[in-house]
Amino acid sequence: MLGVSRDASADEIKRAYRKLARELHPDINPDPEVQDKFKEITASYETLSDPKKRQSYDMGGTGFSGANFGGGFSDIMDAFFGGGGSRGPRPRMRAGQDSLIRIQVDLHEACFGTEREINVESAVVCTKCTGSGCLDGAEPSVCNVCKGRGETQQVVRSVIGQVMTSRPCGPCSGYGSVIANPCRECAGEGRVRARQEIHVKVPAGVETGNRIQLSGRGEVGHGGGPAGDVYVEIVESQHDYLIRERDTLHMSLEVGMSAAALGTTVSVESLDGPVDVHIKAGTQSGTPIAIRGKGMSRLRQGGRGDLVVHIEVTTPTKLNREEEELMKRFAELRGDSIAHIKDHEGGIFSKIKGAFTK
Repeated sequence: MLGVSRDASADEIKRAYRKLARELHPDINPDPEVQDKFKEITASYETLSDPKKRQSYDMGGTGFSGANFGGGFSDIMDAFFGGGGSRGPRPRMRAGQDSLIRIQVDLHEACFGTEREINVESAVVCTKCTGSGCLDGAEPSVCNVCKGRGETQQVVRSVIGQVMTSRPCGPCSGYGSVIANPCRECAGEGRVRARQEIHVKVPAGVETGNRIQLSGRGEVGHGGGPAGDVYVEIVESQHDYLIRERDTLHMSLEVGMSAAALGTTVSVESLDGPVDVHIKAGTQSGTPIAIRGKGMSRLRQGGRGDLVVHIEVTTPTKLNREEEELMKRFAELRGDSIAHIKDHEGGIFSKIKGAFTK
């Protein structure tokens, strides 16, 4: 059909098609038989310019599925001649845009949930024209230039001669209709800017980055079109002493050396109020103590994580005379005046060694 060899390059195929298109284009030669020929060479070009279709053709197939010249033909014509098929008038009513709002919540609100009232400025339907954009209940009139088509056609010269192209109509901006007397309140847009209050329910267990979708609470579209959505993004503020790790909370608790040695019970402030931490006798620094169910709520899952209290045993740095005498006596009884080097099996080096021998 295109008159090229089987091993023709993409550029050779393109040049051959353009040469035939100049001769057979319907705007140059309106003969019905010529138009059919033009469709055939267009289908051939569509097949050979697509690597997969060309491979199928070379292996003995047709290369293209049926005589469907719709999408491919339009795409090829647009690529070569800058035109397109008839698009028709575009709708005056369009959907509104979505909005993104960020709110900050503290750790307690993130754990148990909360509710907020947010004042935002957004586009709402014009109450004067109820979204039509026209003054006093009037309606848009048909555009005198495009006769309601929303586009105009013109003949331009191209490499293949004169070609008919379509463009959006300028006077009506492609709508196909014009508003002769626009509403004074919204200037013909069908919407106005106004402040509105939005109620937001923050569920328990949210964290920074989570978004809450409020359908239909965004900006109203042009011409009173349906409103978009509002997305509320959560930003969690830092707590004074609690650190969050998903549904687990961590805190550090300093315990005196004697209390850690003898064991004790300490009351700490959690998100639920005071809770008791039971420290066993001989607890070492760095020991974690988990308090079940006192962590963060699990979003959309139910239940709560744990509060993990990390013990930090403190050593006194200043002693009075009585304390010093008691500590010396204690050291003598314990034999703590003599330092011992831990062997490989019991010391920190055993952990390092284990890491390299696994």
